[in-house]
Amino acid sequence: MAKQTGLLRYSGSMGGVRHFKIKGLAGDFAGLNGGPSGDQIKTAPEFERTRENMNEFGGCATTGKSIRVGLSQLMKQMSDPQMTGRLTGVIKKINLEDQTEARGYRAILISQEKQYLTGFAFDKNVSLEGVFTAPYTLTSTPARDSGTFTVPAFNPANLVNAPAGSTHFRLILALACVSDFAYNDQTGIYEPIDTANNELSDVQYSGYIDLFTPVAAPTVVTATLPGTPTLTADASVLQCIGIEFYQQVGPNYYLFNSGNALKIQDIF
Repeated sequence: MAKQTGLLRYSGSMGGVRHFKIKGLAGDFAGLNGGPSGDQIKTAPEFERTRENMNEFGGCATTGKSIRVGLSQLMKQMSDPQMTGRLTGVIKKINLEDQTEARGYRAILISQEKQYLTGFAFDKNVSLEGVFTAPYTLTSTPARDSGTFTVPAFNPANLVNAPAGSTHFRLILALACVSDFAYNDQTGIYEPIDTANNELSDVQYSGYIDLFTPVAAPTVVTATLPGTPTLTADASVLQCIGIEFYQQVGPNYYLFNSGNALKIQDIF
């Protein structure tokens, strides 16, 4: 792929070359026009594998959207520009593990392949482990509808690497329920198996914690899925932990755009 380095910038095609932007990357990019037509991809036998890949990719994108919807309250300040693509790529690995359905229609069984999503960082440029190094514990209820994030007494000055200018932070516990997905022959698309519980979520925060004052008591954050749901074996709960930084000005706290971190710490 070519990359423009000169002063001339334009969009569209010229002389058989198309010019375009890539989200999250600086600069202007160029590539040759051409390739198969849409009708060829949809009908020609030689593109059967392409159609299979497109079908499954669409299912993976749909599954990833359910995760993003469940955590939508946090996505703006917690994700990098390539997060959606990275998440879809991880879900595709889960999709490839299904050995029961034909290629092109393989299910997306998060409940059986939790290891792929566990540890996923929503901003690849900010590691939660590099920002927050205090010890903590995570627990969940037998019904899988509630979780608790507990941090024993600690000194933020030693265990929190905060961005310059910040004065406070909040710890976050987020639960997001995501169903396994399967291809529906009647609708021709991938759909959640546990429709009732897919995208259920709850996001809870600690109080504002001073970066320069030792925390004398344990910090406890509990999140609970709404409606007392009964989760099926096809539903998984993503237990995410994170941290947000603020600057206090008078009585107000202003959220920083940088330094914040969120990851999927556990799945149950």
